[in-house]
Amino acid sequence: MEYLKKTYRWFGPDFGVTLDDIRQLGAQGVVTACHSIPTGEVWSEQAIAGIKNEIEQHGMEWSVVESVNIHNAIKYGLPERDAYIENYIQTLRNLAKHNINIICYNFMPLIDWTRTNLDYQLPNGASSLLYDPIAIAAFDLFILKRDNAAEVYNDNILSKAETYFKTLSAQEKKALENAILAGIPGSKEPIQMSVFKQNLALVSQISKNQLQENLVYFLKAILPEAEKLGIHMAIHPDDPPFSVFGIPRITSTHEDLAFIRDCHPSLHNGFTFCSGSLGASPDNDLVKIIEDFGDRIHFIHLRNVQLSVSGEFYEAEHLKGSVSMEDVMEAFIKEQFRRKGYGRTDAAIPLRPDHGHVLLDDKKRQSDFYPGYSLIGRALGMAQLTGLEKGIRHQMKLV
Repeated sequence: MEYLKKTYRWFGPDFGVTLDDIRQLGAQGVVTACHSIPTGEVWSEQAIAGIKNEIEQHGMEWSVVESVNIHNAIKYGLPERDAYIENYIQTLRNLAKHNINIICYNFMPLIDWTRTNLDYQLPNGASSLLYDPIAIAAFDLFILKRDNAAEVYNDNILSKAETYFKTLSAQEKKALENAILAGIPGSKEPIQMSVFKQNLALVSQISKNQLQENLVYFLKAILPEAEKLGIHMAIHPDDPPFSVFGIPRITSTHEDLAFIRDCHPSLHNGFTFCSGSLGASPDNDLVKIIEDFGDRIHFIHLRNVQLSVSGEFYEAEHLKGSVSMEDVMEAFIKEQFRRKGYGRTDAAIPLRPDHGHVLLDDKKRQSDFYPGYSLIGRALGMAQLTGLEKGIRHQMKLV
């Protein structure tokens, strides 16, 4: 039985991690994108070939695209969305010409992920990413000053947010703002507050049903072509998997995933499984999600989160936290068995260690990394996950 395919995400040479670094970690594949091309524009064959050749010259493959980002016109259902969908399809065609056939994407309508502290200090001296609902409320109420923001929060949260905000220095307020606005992968610059406010004003008018309809419109337009090209689309869960700033979520629960699966019954309409995103909600049964949607999971992100009863969470070590990584790994090995039984050739599902702590020499170049994408922290995560996989296989008499 094949092992899961080990990959690392790479943002390019300006983000503190080189392809030489990744190669030394024993990676089989690289997960990346044409980050220099603005969202909505076609990725040319030349741009794709340049990145692919560079990866292959380092003895690895371009395993997964993360991400071909979706233009807001598509997410918001604006009149110009059809032109952007056609651009998206052409990008898929160009990727298929280079035998790149797994596309991780998301349909989060505001920013790709939300944290409130990008340098949360852990007891052992390493640092992690933190989400604090009190800090979110403080930002919403007193920095963003969103209209009707108070309606989203209960009296207890409102009181704690006001008290919390009063304790912040000007520097801490700016750090909170930058942390929340940092959620656009591939860029070192946080999204501008004016752009954030403009997008928020638009998406605040969109209901969950409308957002789901816009996703279905997109999928029904691209999936027939994806099927012809042999491309597997893999939507990433919302991060975090619950509403932030009153914005609806459509890829956060078992029910959400079932809706997406059922809107177009094809294995090419699939999922990226992210244990950290889905695991940030205690209501999500991760093993059941793997069992029920495993045939369509084309890409795996594994990281852990430590949840608190207050709704706060930080990103824990890969094998420590609220997610039972042992159960998750065993469920994926069983999914590999099912695929082999059906004669499928994609049992070696690409897996990457998602995020990592900043520790040891990572601290010397922390400013170079995209948040969560340290080198040694992710290497430690992959070592732990590889050992876990081998141990479970040995227990199951597969080694």
